[in-house]
Amino acid sequence: MNTLRNKVQLIGNLGNDPEIINLESGKTLAKFNIATNESYTNDKGEKITDTQWHNVVAWGKTAQIIQKYVTKGKEVAIEGKLTSRSYDYKDGVKRYITEIICSQLLMLRK
Repeated sequence: MNTLRNKVQLIGNLGNDPEIINLESGKTLAKFNIATNESYTNDKGEKITDTQWHNVVAWGKTAQIIQKYVTKGKEVAIEGKLTSRSYDYKDGVKRYITEIICSQLLMLRK
């Protein structure tokens, strides 16, 4: 059961082109967000679509593949782990963010 701890799998579409950052250490970082949709019918018979946005970060070879092949609107399946962190924004306010650290990526459509 250890392999099931903190494991996230999502299928969604990229909201924007990935932001690629090449660090001084030589590592590559890709940051992007994906949208997942869930549809249901409310009590009035109306179809409702709920869209959730997920922040995703990928490192190394996964980031390099994303840089070459993944663009806004592409449908992808990702697997990774959920992480939360905080940082101090320019205005001095502490901000919190939850991200998925992507370990595997599968491109689903052309």
